[in-house]
Amino acid sequence: MIVNTTDLRAACAELAKSEFITIDTEFLRETTFWPELCLIQMASPTVEVLVDPLAKGLDLAPFFELMANPAVLKVFHAARQDIEIIHHLGGLIPHPIFDTQVAAMVCGFGDSVSYDQLVQRVKGVQIDKSSRFTDWSRRPLSDKQLEYALADVTHLRDVYLALKAQLEREGRASWLREEMDILEAPHTYDLHPDDAWQRLKMRLKKPQELAVLKFVAAWREREARARNVPRSRIIKDDTIYEIAQQQPKDSEALSRLRTVPKGWERSANGAALLEAVNAALALPKSDMPAVPRHAPVPEGAAAATELLKVLLKLTAEKHGVAAKVLANTDDLEKIAMAGEEADVAALSGWRRDLFGETALELIRGNVALRFVGKRVEAVTL
Repeated sequence: MIVNTTDLRAACAELAKSEFITIDTEFLRETTFWPELCLIQMASPTVEVLVDPLAKGLDLAPFFELMANPAVLKVFHAARQDIEIIHHLGGLIPHPIFDTQVAAMVCGFGDSVSYDQLVQRVKGVQIDKSSRFTDWSRRPLSDKQLEYALADVTHLRDVYLALKAQLEREGRASWLREEMDILEAPHTYDLHPDDAWQRLKMRLKKPQELAVLKFVAAWREREARARNVPRSRIIKDDTIYEIAQQQPKDSEALSRLRTVPKGWERSANGAALLEAVNAALALPKSDMPAVPRHAPVPEGAAAATELLKVLLKLTAEKHGVAAKVLANTDDLEKIAMAGEEADVAALSGWRRDLFGETALELIRGNVALRFVGKRVEAVTL
């Protein structure tokens, strides 16, 4: 384990000589808002490294410099949370990157395939998962735990090379690039507190309810970040929903809510929350947010969506790509209702070539689905 900056700088300089490196992190976030980075694993074709970010006096600057090095491809599996940690601690997004989970979907390994499943299918190796629930913040870590952690990047080298070869062989490298652009976009990780309400799935009927929901969700987000605690430690989602509907203006009204703990209305948090509620209700009518209205589903759209699901499955099987990469149910519903005007990824780029154009032809009546023996196929009329 690397525990000092000098050794980390030397290791990163060695890793930087390679065209690609594999990376994984171990972290905890059960009791914090921001993930607590506990371990960094990296490997190149010739170097294998474990870094202890909890070591006293260790400066991670050489690691962040390596993450920003455009000459070295950074290979992750299910990269989003690893990148979120690097972005938060180092203020940067690794570039360029390769996510083997996304690549596996493009190569037909199914939706959201796990790392151990991928290693099993590519290398025929069964990973010992007995250490997967380790408390990575505890020291010292056992040899078995360190071996388990290192395996997350050593097997990943062979997985990457196998997927890269398949992508190039099948001409799908550009498909993956579009997905990596999303993972490398800053807005993927920079959720503004004012947008925190979008995490909540409540259906609202009035502009005042939505205004209160937005203001209270933003207040909770700022509090959770500032105190580095999970959002639910401030207030739970159910409490926000009840506050949006009941709109308490004072501590007495707040105390009557079912989801508010007894006495909480007299705390500093209670006062700050009421301030957010009253600020939302004080908005001029013209500034109240519009409640999203879901367009009525045209007659027959539900049946059309079911046909599109069959076509999606056929297309995914035919081309050996995960259906999830091509479209989701929401995309299919939009295509069924809006046709060419649907604003979905399935109607642009390589997805349109593979699936979107045929989907449009299906709802136009120019393509049909039929049984041939015990199989279903799409045919042009």
